[in-house]
Amino acid sequence: MKKIIDGLSVFLEGQESAQPILFVHGFPYDHSMWKAQTEEFSKEYFCVSYDIRGLGESPAGDGQLTMESFVDDLETIIDDLKLKKPVLCGLSMGGYISLRALERMPGKFSAAILCDTRAEADNNEGKLKRAAAIKRINAEGLAAYARDFMVTCFSDHFKTKEQDRLRKIIDHSSRFDPLGVKGSLVAMLSRTDTTAALEKIDIPILLTFGEQDALTPPAGMRAVFQKIKHAQFVEIKGAGHMSPVENPGEVNRSIHDFLDSLRGRQEKEI
Repeated sequence: MKKIIDGLSVFLEGQESAQPILFVHGFPYDHSMWKAQTEEFSKEYFCVSYDIRGLGESPAGDGQLTMESFVDDLETIIDDLKLKKPVLCGLSMGGYISLRALERMPGKFSAAILCDTRAEADNNEGKLKRAAAIKRINAEGLAAYARDFMVTCFSDHFKTKEQDRLRKIIDHSSRFDPLGVKGSLVAMLSRTDTTAALEKIDIPILLTFGEQDALTPPAGMRAVFQKIKHAQFVEIKGAGHMSPVENPGEVNRSIHDFLDSLRGRQEKEI
């Protein structure tokens, strides 16, 4: 079911009475990247996914987007749907949003799943790369940038074996509003660093990384996220940055194991 909340396209699957899982997608994708997860987990959970403002079916407005406004949108969805202690699940840019949300409103969530993401803000090199991306979109249009950037998100195996599927994914994102894509780039390059807040996280966290992720390499990310007290780490075999798309079976198994451990923990507390 689709619902519009403050202009955002929000997609609901499963029984509203079940434990909610809130999925936050990466850049420059939309809610459909979570298809394999929402189809699987809606059997037992209330799955909420949405298109981040400016991407997919959610309009960009004036394009003046920030990480704080993205977190505002996330909070609006939680409040509008009256979600009680959802499990938060974010990938890449969705992970940036999730980490800032955990820092800003820690009492809102029961647990979190962070996929192929990082806590550090962009360094100068990263900021200049994003600025160059905006310049390229202005000069050449979105399609050329989307093609070149999105192929770096996937493993060599996926690019070789799933060429048609990859082409469809890129074509889909190439039709987004360039204003929204550029707004997302500005939001990412101007985001705050959430590394110092990691040690304050007091809820269970699952961190998954594609073993071939060139954008957020597992070794470096594991070192940073060791600061979290209740963290579990899973490397996803044969996957790059887009592990939930590339190897959904293994990602789903890791999420199932994590959610089962939460249930066990809750039963012990009772």
